[in-house]
Amino acid sequence: MDELKVSRGSPYPLGANFTGTGVNFAVFSRNGTRVLLDIYAHEDDSEPCSIIDLKPETNRTGDIWHVFVEGLKPGALYLYQVDGPFEPEQGHRYNLSQLLFDPYAKALTKESVFKNLPPNYKTPVNKTDIELSESRKNKLYKFPKCVVIDDKSFDWEGDHPINRPLSESIIYETHVKGFTAGEGSNVENPGTYAGFVEKIPYLKELGITAVELLPVFQFDEYENNNVNPRTGERMKNYWGYSTVSFFAPKTTYAADLTPGAVVNEFKTLVKEMHKAGIEVILDVVFNHTAEGNEHGITLNFRGFDNDIYYILVSNHKQYYMNYSGCGNTVNCNHPVIRNFILECLRFWVLEYHIDGFRFDLASILTRSQEGYVLNFPPLTNEISEDPVLRDTKIIAEPWDAGGAYQLGCFPGGRWAEWNDRFRDDIRRFWRGDEHLSTQAATRIAGSSDLFLSSGRKPYHSINYVCCHDGFTMNDLVSYNCKHNEQNGEGNRDGNDSNWSYNNGYEGPTANPVIERQRNKMMRALILTTLISQGTPMLLGGDEFRRSQQGNNNAYCQDSEISWFNWTYAEKHKDLLEFTKRAIAFRKAHPVLRRNEFFLGEKSGPEADIRWYSYDGSNPDWEKLSRFLAFSLGGAFKANALHQYDCDIYVAANTDRHDIVVTLPNLTDQNKRWYRAADTSIDDVDAVTIVGNEEPLVSQARYVVPCGALVVLIAK
Repeated sequence: MDELKVSRGSPYPLGANFTGTGVNFAVFSRNGTRVLLDIYAHEDDSEPCSIIDLKPETNRTGDIWHVFVEGLKPGALYLYQVDGPFEPEQGHRYNLSQLLFDPYAKALTKESVFKNLPPNYKTPVNKTDIELSESRKNKLYKFPKCVVIDDKSFDWEGDHPINRPLSESIIYETHVKGFTAGEGSNVENPGTYAGFVEKIPYLKELGITAVELLPVFQFDEYENNNVNPRTGERMKNYWGYSTVSFFAPKTTYAADLTPGAVVNEFKTLVKEMHKAGIEVILDVVFNHTAEGNEHGITLNFRGFDNDIYYILVSNHKQYYMNYSGCGNTVNCNHPVIRNFILECLRFWVLEYHIDGFRFDLASILTRSQEGYVLNFPPLTNEISEDPVLRDTKIIAEPWDAGGAYQLGCFPGGRWAEWNDRFRDDIRRFWRGDEHLSTQAATRIAGSSDLFLSSGRKPYHSINYVCCHDGFTMNDLVSYNCKHNEQNGEGNRDGNDSNWSYNNGYEGPTANPVIERQRNKMMRALILTTLISQGTPMLLGGDEFRRSQQGNNNAYCQDSEISWFNWTYAEKHKDLLEFTKRAIAFRKAHPVLRRNEFFLGEKSGPEADIRWYSYDGSNPDWEKLSRFLAFSLGGAFKANALHQYDCDIYVAANTDRHDIVVTLPNLTDQNKRWYRAADTSIDDVDAVTIVGNEEPLVSQARYVVPCGALVVLIAK
């Protein structure tokens, strides 16, 4: 390469930004004393073609190092090297020989850092080893490079975030690769963003309104060193909860692996989703990074300013506080890091048109620079109030691995929250546990015990029975115990409190009686999620019985264990059709999507909600067990669209015997009760098509079979 023409450059914006005549590079390092910018000609090069030595007197403004390279174009490849004190006990781990990714890099090339490291790279080291690491240098062959991107090169065709109200949302959680990598996907580019685009018609027909994608920020799947004891194969970091680069989409999810091509391919996915009316929510991991603990590898943050990016042990700064359970904890409420996170979120909204974010282990975002949980944390409040993000959905996983648990009171105003109490109470209720009716009633009614006192609304509760972390719904009704043997951890990993029931046999069976019971239980679980107040979330593949072979912690299984088997969509087409109809039923009835909690108030002759015993009387909550019934008043205008609706009656029987229930009297003599759903019915008519509901022969009583959920409407 010809000698590059460089000038002072600008300290803002951070990252590598193409101006039309060249590229401006800017990076933060407060305690670094020297910064080298390495430019590469090809992605496989082991040596840079040019090294730019940034001078503190001309290329530094405050803590920002910057330079402008004239004539450099999008697609250019680069890395950094930073010198400074190597004093781990003071929190500094500078090493000029260590290559570093730009923390603001917008794309990386396809290769892996971890794949080329020795298997024992995480082995504990003593002080002598740490000192020797100053002269250690990564092998550069096929080492990933940062890619310069032109943010304005993509034609959005007028697209913008959809901004659908959360109360009108039905979320579908899935994995970009796993969605199309498996058998029967029949897409041209399985396991990629492009392949995902081909399946958008399926999602639209299903009826969901938003897809929540497991992490797509750049991560390295080869970080996991465990070995599958059955196959001898190396495990992967399949889920991606270990971020390498926060501004870059995962490169190897792209069908086109040309440096930088991933950016437009992922933007195309978002644009096509929006054309189908489907929002895109990203699962983001700001609580820790892939650099690990004191025995981990330096990739970027540690090499630029370790003491600022991470929470370190105050009197032993060579060690990392580990509230994430993954080795380190990002110093989220340090002003520099708060700004980094906010800029990252704005970037994905402005440049990728993302509709929302789900924050993994979000309680870490509420911890101080010393690690204490704050009552009014700056970061979560700023995210909530940021004017650019104001219409963006923000969803917290309101706990962390350090003991913080903030369900219902996650600080920062408008945050929605994953509701694990809904998951556990509904699982136990439909399993048939004794005296769970009260808890189930509270969850179905919107969890006011958790959200009302903090000023939240019902839709702030993200209701789910299954998610990526745990059993699929098929496995929830097919296994009593987890079966994680193939994870290489002796089946010690994963949660033991699953509240599952195998219905009489552990694992797959050809027994038609057990299969009917499992299908009935899944129909009840899916329908309960969709008729409950709050925002429903379904785990991708549950609609056609996707199985992980009893694995409830498939984070490392980049295989058929985790991938969708699309042949099941035909095999279990009745359950798939049931799910479509159940989603359509929720959409058709605004009374299921209230903006306010129930108060038991009346609008005319009707109450917003009434609870019943099986004989139509008021229930004795202290004695009620394995049965639940209620009616919703359609005339009570408290739903999201302020529309009138039908009266709805719901009865759930988790006992071993059928129950004859007395139906509520209808105040309008011109109306009759119609069956909208009965999960005991084995075919697709377990839920009727909206508008084709079947009038009841008896308007006074209905037999609710054991293990069934019945929904009636008055019209």
